Amino acid sequence: MQSLVRWACLAVFSAGAAAAQQTPDLSHLQTTAEATDFVETSRYDEVVDMMRALAEASPHVHLTSFGETSEGRTLPLLVVGDVPDADPETVRASGKLRVYLQGNIHGGEVPGKEAVLMLVRDWIEGAYPDWTDRLVLLVAPIYNADGNEQVALTNRPRQHGPVGGMGRRPNAMGLDLNRDHMKLDSPEARSLARLLTEYDPEIGVDLHTTNGTRHAYHLTYSPPLHPDTPRSIDDLLRENWFPWLTAEVRAKRSWDYYYYGNSFGRGDVEPAWRTFDHRPRFNNNYLGLRNRFGILSEAYAYATFRDRVYATLYFVEEVLNYAHAHAERIAGTVRDADATSVVGEALTVRSRPRRSTERVTILMGEVDEERHPETGEVMLRRRDVSNPVEMYEYGSFEAVETEVAPAAYLVPPELSDVLDRLRAHGVRMQPLEGARSLEVEVFRVDSTSVSERAFQNRNEREVQGAYRPEVRSIEAGTFVVPVDQPLGRLAFHLLEPRADDGFVNWAILDDWIQTGADFPIVRSRVPIDP
Repeated sequence: MQSLVRWACLAVFSAGAAAAQQTPDLSHLQTTAEATDFVETSRYDEVVDMMRALAEASPHVHLTSFGETSEGRTLPLLVVGDVPDADPETVRASGKLRVYLQGNIHGGEVPGKEAVLMLVRDWIEGAYPDWTDRLVLLVAPIYNADGNEQVALTNRPRQHGPVGGMGRRPNAMGLDLNRDHMKLDSPEARSLARLLTEYDPEIGVDLHTTNGTRHAYHLTYSPPLHPDTPRSIDDLLRENWFPWLTAEVRAKRSWDYYYYGNSFGRGDVEPAWRTFDHRPRFNNNYLGLRNRFGILSEAYAYATFRDRVYATLYFVEEVLNYAHAHAERIAGTVRDADATSVVGEALTVRSRPRRSTERVTILMGEVDEERHPETGEVMLRRRDVSNPVEMYEYGSFEAVETEVAPAAYLVPPELSDVLDRLRAHGVRMQPLEGARSLEVEVFRVDSTSVSERAFQNRNEREVQGAYRPEVRSIEAGTFVVPVDQPLGRLAFHLLEPRADDGFVNWAILDDWIQTGADFPIVRSRVPIDP
């Protein structure tokens, strides 16, 4: 009996030792936010150092990069999961659901940067042991690395910390990276498009901090908002994923989360809860047009920096808990969307917000004024107050103008800039081997207007006109862009002349557009074999 007891004790000791080896103690490894009691946020070198330390702490965490910023900083990426290396082919071949977690697209909106580093550390320590049975995480804490380094105490006034300062919204080129997903003017946006093509994550989570409305939510969220997002993706998020996540956070943390919105009712204007913009220049909307689950989170600006970090951490935890529990359904939804052709469908080129049929209950909040300890400027701090207000919600969009998606677009070889950007997006295309006479549709530009003020270094353009059928001789080397491909929705919105966020809108085709002349890209109602 004594020998059996000794054997049992030895077995327990050995199991404990093995567990200790598998789950190292990383309590010494803290983010800058944690180490400074949430007075400061991490600088670029500190983020990279922590990512390197996390990769060294586990054979299942691999440090790599996915591009560079305009100032030449490497964009670091952690690949977390049961994969031997960080190679995109290896990750895709694992058969596991791939989740891209992105922080710091705006250099002053920093909770996501801290939260995802904390999340990976906690995973190594055994906090979420089951996730990587079905998931591989692609973790990019500091997407706008250049903007992150432009730290000033006066950035993002009225936001409650970090009082040690934070970066600025645009990148080093002065571009808002969350307006660059379609035009791809920045090296950061091109790097991200390449990551989405090579790793092909089914889920992308973009982590922000709010502006504006004084509501009572610790965090708000959004699905893709473009009306052409596959219905199955929108339904799963709105009917299952987000309601479940909201209930989990409420039960575990007693915090309220809800759909992103702002309410600015004043005077004769009735209060309403309004989301932001449907256009795919925004990350989550862009992912929707790639047939992927694009998820936006917005931590509340007037909550303390500590609370914003934890609100973001809790959000990502529950996103991943749901993804783990429903990995097969999520992957199947994406596969089905990729396999479904939009050729012949009426797709949206102009949209408007859709009002809810009934009023909803929105929790409005209150704030106190505090003074920044260094600058003396006013900061607003969330009060623990929740005032339910009934109002209509404008949380989705509907089409006001459509075009039937063709089978293919034909892009002349001299439009090298257009072709380059299509390749950067990962859109499949192929040149015609020889000249051919084809029945096509040609868009005649009847009128055009250009914004007087530049936005994101470009004067946005809108064209009016109509298509006519015509038989044309199409030269060899013209590129055929089939719409019957996984990125068919995206190709349509990039190339359709009336699309409100495509190449025409972003002035990329300005040298080729003239009133009374034909648009240089034509389209075909039937498939074309190059």
